[in-house]
Amino acid sequence: MTCPFQHSDVPLNPAVLPLDWLLGSWESDEPGEGSFPTIPPFRYTETLHFSHVGQPAINFTFNAYHSETKKPLHRECGFIRIQPGTNRAAFIIAQNSGLVEIEEGELSGHQLSLQSQALARMSFAKEPHVQQICRLFQLRADGKLEQTVSMATGDQPLTQHLHITYRRSS
Repeated sequence: MTCPFQHSDVPLNPAVLPLDWLLGSWESDEPGEGSFPTIPPFRYTETLHFSHVGQPAINFTFNAYHSETKKPLHRECGFIRIQPGTNRAAFIIAQNSGLVEIEEGELSGHQLSLQSQALARMSFAKEPHVQQICRLFQLRADGKLEQTVSMATGDQPLTQHLHITYRRSS
């Protein structure tokens, strides 16, 4: 299955070639685990789609679902860019919760480590407000993609919030 915004006849822009290992669709291998001090632990499934249209950016969409009911939970979409001539990467993300963020960090081989640099939210976003996000993607030796997300809010310090592993589906 081809991602709707991926043009297979358009070559990958050289600026994002170091991220080619992310391209395609990924599905959670097993339900991921979520927790935070202010909510009960939960399990979820997720699909990721990384695509390109030849520009110096990778497009992405993340869709999370309740592991048992399959009810949609969380969505994120945006772009990944690399600062030319460096290993510095940036995620530009819009979330369906009303949060918009810029995360920046480093790409090292098949590992991408990011930290929030800017957060903005709609005026009626639910409190407590997210104050910081750290995200780690790693392509493991077994070909699976792993993501860990940590979060801090106005009343909780930086704490691991999500952990999930994906298998490539296309």
